[in-house]
Amino acid sequence: MSGGAQHTQLNGVAEYIVALDTLCGTAQRTLFVFEKNFEGIGFNSEARYLSLRRLLLSSPANRLHLLAHDASMIALHCPRLILLLRQFSHNMHVYQTPPHLLHLTEPFAVADESHYARRFHFDDPRGILAQDDAEGARVLKSRFGEMWAASRPALSAATTGL
Repeated sequence: MSGGAQHTQLNGVAEYIVALDTLCGTAQRTLFVFEKNFEGIGFNSEARYLSLRRLLLSSPANRLHLLAHDASMIALHCPRLILLLRQFSHNMHVYQTPPHLLHLTEPFAVADESHYARRFHFDDPRGILAQDDAEGARVLKSRFGEMWAASRPALSAATTGL
């Protein structure tokens, strides 16, 4: 942990949702999110939509990458994410993990180069919010990159959300 790092314990889903809102609101360039299916963690809220839209509007170089074991839930339960995908298909992408990665069960999100939130398991609401922890963010971002490289696009701007 670096000298200025601040870690906050998360003890429930509500606290994890607030942590994700914090990351979405503070991201200036990139946001990488790995979740089981994005259901029930605030990705269809208006506030989250506005934060993500701000990130994507602020620069064409900004990136939002969402990775899920089951991306179909985004199309079914997150119409605001689908709106973002349609508007920002050049810098927002949704991928789905292949079957050989389904054993990975620790969701996390990394904002820019130094902030992250993670839970210990999909079924465990406890976790941590880390701010100004570049080393921890680097490790998670590297893990995300490896998972992303093995995964495939799941939703496109043409997704109808049936």
